[in-house]
Amino acid sequence: MDIRRLILAIILPPAAVMNKEAGTIMLTGLLTLLGWVPGVVAALIMIAQEQKQVQA
Repeated sequence: MDIRRLILAIILPPAAVMNKEAGTIMLTGLLTLLGWVPGVVAALIMIAQEQKQVQA
Protein backbone atom coordinates (compact mmCIF):
# COMPACT_ATOMS: atom_id res chain seq x y z
CA MET A 1 0.00 0.00 0.00
CA ASP A 2 1.30 3.42 -0.92
CA ILE A 3 2.23 5.27 2.28
CA ARG A 4 1.13 8.64 0.86
CA ARG A 5 -2.39 7.39 0.13
CA LEU A 6 -2.54 5.71 3.52
CA ILE A 7 -1.69 8.98 5.29
CA LEU A 8 -4.13 10.87 3.06
CA ALA A 9 -6.86 8.33 3.89
CA ILE A 10 -6.35 9.03 7.57
CA ILE A 11 -6.21 12.82 7.25
CA LEU A 12 -8.79 13.44 4.48
CA PRO A 13 -10.51 10.24 3.33
CA PRO A 14 -12.29 11.57 0.20
CA ALA A 15 -9.00 12.85 -1.20
CA ALA A 16 -7.47 9.40 -0.91
CA VAL A 17 -10.00 7.93 -3.35
CA MET A 18 -9.87 10.72 -5.95
CA ASN A 19 -8.90 8.27 -8.71
CA LYS A 20 -12.23 6.45 -8.30
CA GLU A 21 -15.70 7.22 -9.64
CA ALA A 22 -17.66 10.27 -8.49
CA GLY A 23 -20.09 8.11 -6.51
CA THR A 24 -17.26 6.56 -4.55
CA ILE A 25 -15.84 9.96 -3.70
CA MET A 26 -19.28 11.20 -2.64
CA LEU A 27 -19.89 8.09 -0.52
CA THR A 28 -16.58 8.50 1.25
CA GLY A 29 -17.30 12.20 1.75
CA LEU A 30 -20.73 11.47 3.19
CA LEU A 31 -19.32 8.87 5.57
CA THR A 32 -16.66 11.35 6.63
CA LEU A 33 -19.32 13.97 7.36
CA LEU A 34 -21.28 11.44 9.44
CA GLY A 35 -18.18 10.60 11.40
CA TRP A 36 -14.48 10.66 10.72
CA VAL A 37 -13.91 6.97 11.50
CA PRO A 38 -16.43 5.58 8.97
CA GLY A 39 -14.86 7.71 6.25
CA VAL A 40 -11.37 6.48 7.10
CA VAL A 41 -12.49 2.86 7.18
CA ALA A 42 -14.26 3.20 3.82
CA ALA A 43 -11.22 4.84 2.22
CA LEU A 44 -8.86 2.18 3.56
CA ILE A 45 -11.11 -0.62 2.31
CA MET A 46 -11.32 0.94 -1.15
CA ILE A 47 -7.55 1.41 -1.32
CA ALA A 48 -6.98 -2.19 -0.19
CA GLN A 49 -9.42 -3.52 -2.83
CA GLU A 50 -7.63 -1.52 -5.51
CA GLN A 51 -4.27 -2.93 -4.44
CA LYS A 52 -5.69 -6.47 -4.49
CA GLN A 53 -6.93 -5.95 -8.07
CA VAL A 54 -3.53 -4.62 -9.17
CA GLN A 55 -1.71 -7.61 -7.69
CA ALA A 56 -4.06 -10.17 -9.26
